[in-house]
Amino acid sequence: MFYAYARRTLVALSLAALFAPAAHAADITFAIKNSHPNAMRLELYSQDRDYVWPGDGKDFYLDDGETKQIPVSCNEGESICYGAWVDGDEETYWGVGPGNKEKCDDCCYTCNGGETEEIELTP
Repeated sequence: MFYAYARRTLVALSLAALFAPAAHAADITFAIKNSHPNAMRLELYSQDRDYVWPGDGKDFYLDDGETKQIPVSCNEGESICYGAWVDGDEETYWGVGPGNKEKCDDCCYTCNGGETEEIELTP
């Protein structure tokens, strides 16, 4: 009796795994240039799941004039938007801003490998 139950459970789990939608891993590199005279902070936000890069309450720091290549691992086809703000001034922001709270027209990219064009954040 136990073996029949275990076999049915194993078959059910195997079928569930077979038909579950799979998320395929991909990578994208964000090329971000800070052309503002002040340092800024930046996060990347998935629009398809509850995920933030770099995560864990941290953010990316860009000095004034600095350009950074920020590689992220993501799910293929996932939409990722940047949010940046002046260090110490969350009212001066770019993209979706701090906490992914704002709307933007051109700050999101699709995770499909490769690199974004250089995203220049200007005053």
